[in-house]
Amino acid sequence: MLIKTLQEIGLSPNEAKIYEALLELKQAGVGTISSHSKIHRRNVYDTISRLVDKGLIFPVIGKGENKYSPVDPGKLLELVKEKETSLLSILPLMKQKYEERKTPQEAYIYRGVEGFKNYMRDILKEGQDVYFIGAKLGWLDPRIKTFLNNFLTLAKKKKIKFHHIFDTEVKEKTPANELAELGPNHRFMPKEFSTVSAADIFGDYVVTFTGLNYKKIDDDVTLFVLRDKDLADSYRTWWKFMFNNCNK
Repeated sequence: MLIKTLQEIGLSPNEAKIYEALLELKQAGVGTISSHSKIHRRNVYDTISRLVDKGLIFPVIGKGENKYSPVDPGKLLELVKEKETSLLSILPLMKQKYEERKTPQEAYIYRGVEGFKNYMRDILKEGQDVYFIGAKLGWLDPRIKTFLNNFLTLAKKKKIKFHHIFDTEVKEKTPANELAELGPNHRFMPKEFSTVSAADIFGDYVVTFTGLNYKKIDDDVTLFVLRDKDLADSYRTWWKFMFNNCNK
């Protein structure tokens, strides 16, 4: 878990293994580091050099073989913040280039849990109400709980409202107190029209899904993203008809 997280914040696999090894060893020479991390001695030298350059370990000069010690792990937060600062400095230019390439219509695909998060980021970017067809409470998948909490906080600031047409299994499986928390802007599909797919409409976007289950997102969930104002307006019109004819 530790090594995986270190890689996620930018360390190479060997850098993560050696940093973890030194946290356990406190201080060690190349030979001991190689044995403990199971990395070939030749590769240890190269990796140590990079870790020293990044300020994550430092040499302890003494008689005989040099030894190395890790710096306080708090340094890792500094590295992450430095990367964030660097990204923020070029973000306006990147956004400008992105906006310049946008056309009135666009179609693309998101996949997996990370792709699902990208779709939620699109909702925040549009900043408009969202209309759901065939919703299954997929947002409550435990894997995106932290992301969802942050998302809902930002959505509230942007005054985004959510209007649901749920599949009937949501009504059947969800406790009454949880249903009450969903507010008044929801209704339920008749049971014979429940499916494994869904569609969401927000701003100029229409997003259709395969791979959704009750409170769960499939690992290979696929999201088909369409951006077209007229199409989104049409879907919202159909949503209103469906909402007026669905069960409360």
